Amino acid sequence: MEIFQKSIEEILNGFQVDVSRGLNDVQVLENEKKYGKNQFSPSEKVSIIKKILEALKEPMIFILLIAALITIGMNLYKYFQGLHAEFTESIGILIAIGLSVGINIIMEGRSQKAFDTLNSINEDIKVKVLRNGDIQYIHKKDVVIGDIVKIDTGDKVPADGRLIDTLQLKVDESMLTGESAPVDKDSDIIIKEPKTSLSERKNMVFAGTFVTYGQGTIVVTSIGDKTEMGNIAEELKSTETKSTPLQEKLDKLAKSISLLGIIAAGLIFSYELFKIYTSNSLSFDTIQNAFMTSIALIVAAVPEGLPTVVAITLALNIIKMAGSNALVRKLVACETIGSINVICSDKTGTLTKNQMTVIDIWNNGDLLNPSDLKSRFMIENFTINSTADINIQENSVKFIGNPTECALLKAFSETDCSREPAQCSNYSSSGTICEAKCRDYVSDGNNEVAVDYTDIRNAAEVIYQYPFSSEKKSMTTVTKEDGIYNVYTKGSPEKVISLCDKIIINDEVQDFTDELKEKINNEIIKLQKQAKRILGFSHRNIDEVKGEWNKIQNKLEDSMIFDGFVSIADPLRDDVYDAIEKCKSSGINIKMLTGDNIVTATSIAKQLNMVNEDSIIVEAQQIDEMSDEELLKILDKIVVIARSKPLTKMRIVNLLKKTGNVVAVTGDGINDAPALKNADVGIAMGITGTEVSKEASDIILLDDSFSTIVKAVEWGRGIYENFQRFIQFQLTVNLIAVVTVIVCEILGKELPFTTIQLLWVNLIMDGPPALSLGLEALREHLMEKEPVKRDANIITGHMLSRIIVNGIFIIIMMMLLINNNILGGNAQQQNAIIFTSFVLFQLFNAFNSRELEDESIFKNLLKNKAMLLMIGLTFILQIIITQFGGEIFRTVPLSLTMWLKVIGYTFTVVIFSELIRFFRRTFSF
Repeated sequence: MEIFQKSIEEILNGFQVDVSRGLNDVQVLENEKKYGKNQFSPSEKVSIIKKILEALKEPMIFILLIAALITIGMNLYKYFQGLHAEFTESIGILIAIGLSVGINIIMEGRSQKAFDTLNSINEDIKVKVLRNGDIQYIHKKDVVIGDIVKIDTGDKVPADGRLIDTLQLKVDESMLTGESAPVDKDSDIIIKEPKTSLSERKNMVFAGTFVTYGQGTIVVTSIGDKTEMGNIAEELKSTETKSTPLQEKLDKLAKSISLLGIIAAGLIFSYELFKIYTSNSLSFDTIQNAFMTSIALIVAAVPEGLPTVVAITLALNIIKMAGSNALVRKLVACETIGSINVICSDKTGTLTKNQMTVIDIWNNGDLLNPSDLKSRFMIENFTINSTADINIQENSVKFIGNPTECALLKAFSETDCSREPAQCSNYSSSGTICEAKCRDYVSDGNNEVAVDYTDIRNAAEVIYQYPFSSEKKSMTTVTKEDGIYNVYTKGSPEKVISLCDKIIINDEVQDFTDELKEKINNEIIKLQKQAKRILGFSHRNIDEVKGEWNKIQNKLEDSMIFDGFVSIADPLRDDVYDAIEKCKSSGINIKMLTGDNIVTATSIAKQLNMVNEDSIIVEAQQIDEMSDEELLKILDKIVVIARSKPLTKMRIVNLLKKTGNVVAVTGDGINDAPALKNADVGIAMGITGTEVSKEASDIILLDDSFSTIVKAVEWGRGIYENFQRFIQFQLTVNLIAVVTVIVCEILGKELPFTTIQLLWVNLIMDGPPALSLGLEALREHLMEKEPVKRDANIITGHMLSRIIVNGIFIIIMMMLLINNNILGGNAQQQNAIIFTSFVLFQLFNAFNSRELEDESIFKNLLKNKAMLLMIGLTFILQIIITQFGGEIFRTVPLSLTMWLKVIGYTFTVVIFSELIRFFRRTFSF
């Protein structure tokens, strides 16, 4: 039998606790030893060794590792055979691997420290418990099972517990269930249905939720990992690590490069064997040399710099995104977010502020904005007929108490009389403030200060207060002023209207006719259809009161004057509408997965323009009854799922991923955590988010702004394009090197490059020019394009054609140099000319790689100053090596004339590429 199905006596007897005395010291120690402390078990810390091994499993890193082992093996063999061994390339590859793995671990470690600092802000709260017959305060972590805990308005519930007694208790469970309205609690309820949902367990409270009204006493039944919050946190630990779309694409690229390299090596090895056979030079040594050449070709085909550039680019963009209020916890997440095409968003606290707010005020015959309210009686009803408080600091408002009452106090703080200096204290008979902005509630004789709600409260003499009850559906406060009793009532509009026979219209008290009641009811129904809660207000003045206060409430609330009503809702975040529109225009679909009711969820979705004619809005229960096949048929059209449970959200995310979507999930509550963990990118709110939701996320929004997601998407798309630029450049370099070697081999020419020259080309082309392509500025078109599909190849058809076309052009130009000495250098200069031309062709081709489409490269030429600087430095290094590195690089100094010839000759690759772009733009082919 579940705890919520048991009676209070059964639970107290089960834990052997006296409700009047609580646990004694011995019981506390026994229960702590038996059930543990009220803390979550810490996540297993991953050792550095394990992180390194995980990083080495990345496909491109693994290929580089294999390439390094092959080159080391080859050179060890040469060394022991007494031949010349060259370990420089092996060292270069190992350095590339070390840089990639090191940057990844260091940056994610820095993000983890920032995350830990963010979570450490939530200091351990104090809890009021009954022990040894005395009320005492203890730390939340010291609460044990069986403890009797007192909870009051404003408290955070420290553990799951069965209610023993309640007094008008309301609890905000939005972070656990997604339901924005506080839940009424009742200790006397016995629930028989074992499958009762969390939101319906009225006799229970849960760890992490907030008391918004009233007070209660609980016996603690679950702590730490065993609480509802702990259960979700524990499930997340067993969730398998997901692979991101980028990792999947690089995996495909690695397999493709490996396959092509093996095919090329096989072909060249076969050709070499054929030559050996036809020349009758078959021997172990000749076969061994042919094999070594083939292996060298495989290594040459691998883009050694790719993992390093990926790691450095992601690391630099993590820093940039942190400046835009997005803390990236996992390196690849800052690229993955650029590929998302579906965002599954929570409503409460993500799309909305999770703070009830007065939207409209009907008073004096008109519908007003809160700032325009001038009615004395409504202002005093807001401020005096209340038990709540608010704390306003630097434009943020903290609610303390019932959210509805806090919303009224916040609305008063936005009226003119709370923001502008008071001028006089004149009132008309209707209670509307005349000329003056507010009444003189403050002691300042010149009335030159604005009024705070506490000034009004402190100035009022409260005689009696009738608290809100679910039976009465109203709350009433009686004050006394100059011998007159003022009665203020607020509550459900139906209840308040039924108490009134007068109404204030146009500053005059009139009869509250049926016609006026119908008009007001129509206004109320309109607002209720927008999922707004309505609260009515009334007052009356009495000369004398007869009878005992606890017996005359009905008499006091008779023949009242109707002052008006307010509409209250959890409003949209200020930036959400524009952010949603940008997402939609960028090809990103938004789905709202909320624990709230379907009416409220639908209203918010319509306000955000998310609902179309064919859109489907459902409740989670309907989805839970569907098979995966049935759900997949309508999944694309679903825009709202109301009453969503954690497992429902997780199921939707996994099905979306299964159908090829790249999914982001945004949320702030515990109920969002499983979906956050399973999404390609989990995005948690840094300010309002729970520790569990942040722990499950990949990115944390430090400003809780949905618009930050749009900026992060733009960054992610820019990063992805920069990877494509680098890959396009690097594969062109590799293609040219491999094919040039093969052609020379076929034509019987000596290899055009020495080992040290090839190593230099690899190091330089994998270094500064390649890295600078990863720093390209964001292009204007990024948010106008459709997201990249999950199964799309990172090398597009456009890129492949440019790699092949530019590669063939450079190969032809290189063969003209090798075979025909087209620049007219002498025999001594030829090697230096070929080597330098090869390097400069790649440097100039780096500019061609800056544009992925058919735009001219000169349009954005000066936008990447880092690239201009790096290309310039590389060019200077090449001059130094050519002119002064003769012994090492086997070059000779070239004359100025020859340098100009080489520069002009290699610059032709830019001219050629620009002509191709021009023809493609002109003829659209």
